[in-house]
Amino acid sequence: MFADERRDMIVKMVEQDGRAEVKELSRHFAVTEDSIRKDLAILEKAGRIERAHGGAVRKRVNPRALYVAQRADKNREAKQAIARKALSLIHPGDTIFLDISTSNSELAALIIESDMNLRVVTNMSDIMLRFTAPCAAELVFLGGAFNPEKDGFTGPMTIGAIQNFHFDTAFIGVCGVDPFLNSVETYQINDGMTKKAVLAQSRNKYLMLESRKFNEEAPFKYAKLEDFTGIILENPLSPKILESLSQYNLDIL
Repeated sequence: MFADERRDMIVKMVEQDGRAEVKELSRHFAVTEDSIRKDLAILEKAGRIERAHGGAVRKRVNPRALYVAQRADKNREAKQAIARKALSLIHPGDTIFLDISTSNSELAALIIESDMNLRVVTNMSDIMLRFTAPCAAELVFLGGAFNPEKDGFTGPMTIGAIQNFHFDTAFIGVCGVDPFLNSVETYQINDGMTKKAVLAQSRNKYLMLESRKFNEEAPFKYAKLEDFTGIILENPLSPKILESLSQYNLDIL
């Protein structure tokens, strides 16, 4: 096998599993560890992977899709699959929080269809508009400083309102997750601080997480993975990502 072919295969392995160790790659390709380290240096310089202690990790990208409207119609089937799983965690009489998240907008539609008697609290405009349809659920909409990029309200006034509640379950949006560095991320500080306030007021806390977001990053870390009860996904994860997540004691749906 030529070195270029080996490097292409290394990239595929890292993209699939999230990371790869030098020793593991050396055994797999039957070459020296020094050869693998040279491969990883070349691949990092080309921007195809990121080197980490003892190996390499998948290069995460920042899609810079700041506006919720830019994401609303993308990967809709995945979001609907996540929403269906989330609905199974809600019980009549619950008080739940639906964070700014396009998956939560899909969940709101399912709650309305279910005609379940519960209280829904949200800071997302699109969710509020969905609840103009008649249903059994009570909607509480939190105001504050309007954030047009997020299509909702964030910041100190919103946080003050959140602190008046105790939520049975909160469903939280995310822009990027790194299971190897234990980082849960969003684009904006005010949005991140608002999410942190929700986590502090919630008994059960679930990330609404399209699996692609393990490949994406955002500049503001608002939580660690152990801050959550679980994560709700549309697809199974690779064994290495599952192995990394296992240390955080998460329910993985």
